[in-house]
Amino acid sequence: MSALPPLSEATFWEILGEQIPDETVNALVWHYLGYRQNSDGSWDNSGVDSTWQQEYPEPPDFIASRPATIKLTRSIDPADKQLLKEHLGFGGYQVSELTPRRTRRATAVNWLLAYLRHHPQ
Repeated sequence: MSALPPLSEATFWEILGEQIPDETVNALVWHYLGYRQNSDGSWDNSGVDSTWQQEYPEPPDFIASRPATIKLTRSIDPADKQLLKEHLGFGGYQVSELTPRRTRRATAVNWLLAYLRHHPQ
């Protein structure tokens, strides 16, 4: 994977607007969870919290996997659950726009915002 985009408002809006590929969204979350890909293609999860290591020794596809996204949602501190609205001013999707893929992208952005709040760069 090439260089990841920065954790910035522009990146978050591009994720929500589906301008960044699913693979890159996943790679961002994987990176900040602590997963690292070795040169041989295998995954090093030594930097990943043990609760993730046990269930996901290799990084999950958060866009395709409902269980992985539920775990990601539950890992967000309750005080950070509204960061999409509070930080970005994101009001959500219209009912006609709702799809599992978009909802999972929004979850990824919220998780990344929470990560950024607790790990300022």
